[in-house]
Amino acid sequence: MGLFKKKHDPFSQRAADLNQQIAALEEQIKQLTQEQVAASPPADPAPPADPAPPADPAPPVSVQPRLRSTAKPRGPELPYAPEPAAMPRHQEPIFEEVDQERIQVQQEQAASGDLNGLGVHKHDLVAFWRRLTAPFRGPSTTNPKLVNYLAAGSIQGLRPMRYEKRVARNRFLVLAVIIVLVLWGLVAIYWNKP
Repeated sequence: MGLFKKKHDPFSQRAADLNQQIAALEEQIKQLTQEQVAASPPADPAPPADPAPPADPAPPVSVQPRLRSTAKPRGPELPYAPEPAAMPRHQEPIFEEVDQERIQVQQEQAASGDLNGLGVHKHDLVAFWRRLTAPFRGPSTTNPKLVNYLAAGSIQGLRPMRYEKRVARNRFLVLAVIIVLVLWGLVAIYWNKP
């Protein structure tokens, strides 16, 4: 019966397989490096009698495996940048040309009295009116799409805003008329008293 058997875990089995492959590759690398060291000629402890240089010196054999560099391409190296001495040097600094006429026109406008130092008209009635009426306006809406839906009556179950405004306006007019009639009645009673 398989009740108390441990379930098979595919991840741990795959990890064990990969570890075995890594160990086999490391063993293969060790064998190849040992063969490479064994194939190289042994170093001669005593130098020969005539010190003539060898015709073709063999590169030294390293114990580590030879790896290819991916940082630099193979082949002859090409100079990428010119030498600093070959670059021409400028003796004088290079300045950008400035339109003097535009600067003079701006100075003349500022001196004429129409503009203040920031280039704004001193007597701007429209801006003054906006500053006066700004505290009396309500804040701007954070969701203008919702306001459009409410104004058009697109939301099911709600009446359009124009209808609600009309109802509120009519209520205000009726209340204003009632208050005027009550006040007129009070004044008429006061004046008709003997």
